[in-house]
Amino acid sequence: MQEPERLRQAAAAVQGRMPAGFRPRVGLTLGTGLSGLASKIQVKARVPYAEIPGLPVSTVQSHQGELVLGSLGGVAVAALAGRFHLYEGYSPLEVVRGVRLLAELGVEAMVFTCAAGGLDPAMQAGRVMLIKDHINLTGQNPLTGPNFDAWGERFPDMSQPYDPGLLALARRAAQDQKITLYEGVYVGLRGPSMETPAETRMLRILGADAVGMSTVLEVIAARHRGLKVLACAAISNVNIPEDMQPAPIELVIENASKAGAGLEAIIAGVLAGMQGQ
Repeated sequence: MQEPERLRQAAAAVQGRMPAGFRPRVGLTLGTGLSGLASKIQVKARVPYAEIPGLPVSTVQSHQGELVLGSLGGVAVAALAGRFHLYEGYSPLEVVRGVRLLAELGVEAMVFTCAAGGLDPAMQAGRVMLIKDHINLTGQNPLTGPNFDAWGERFPDMSQPYDPGLLALARRAAQDQKITLYEGVYVGLRGPSMETPAETRMLRILGADAVGMSTVLEVIAARHRGLKVLACAAISNVNIPEDMQPAPIELVIENASKAGAGLEAIIAGVLAGMQGQ
């Protein structure tokens, strides 16, 4: 089965669970330690991933594994509470299938969240970084293989992957709420092993400010579909090559959760700003 048909079947299954007249405008992807944001949504329907044909099942601790449909800040949203990663053994097509599903459901924009290790020594764990650009070091691309012209062009432009208007709304929301907001470049790795001190130095030299194991492939797929994109990383730990400290998953989840309140306020401000557009 080709991917477009697989996505049509998945979308039909979700649409069969939607309330009459409901159409999501914004898609959300909730990363490690950040699924609590789903509790802020005025829920109209929940669809477990296992009940959506062709959709993988998230195997990562703290990922709920369900599609939440409802309203957040007065905007109709579809939230992927849990995502899929290359390190779980999924292919690039499977990693981005949730994002493409939301595009099939009619979203106009995607807001991605993730946990990331800070590479800038000035950062503090538990705060938020606005992703203004990224580096794809996964060695993979979800657009490899046949191009489906109805989705987008063969060689999509990536000169401005993160939408300037959404970035401006996020900065304004952080300023209004007096939230410390970093801005920087996110580098995506395949994982699942954490970075060595030498790798950390290399990533910093390359211009990265934070490192993680998700997001970049999803952003590529979203931009291929012509969706506006915003992405924020919860800084879960700070990697200092001269004094590397272990970052067990429990610590990552704890510190990502600390960033959750600020992240929720920023996303709420972005959605409020979108209502006027």
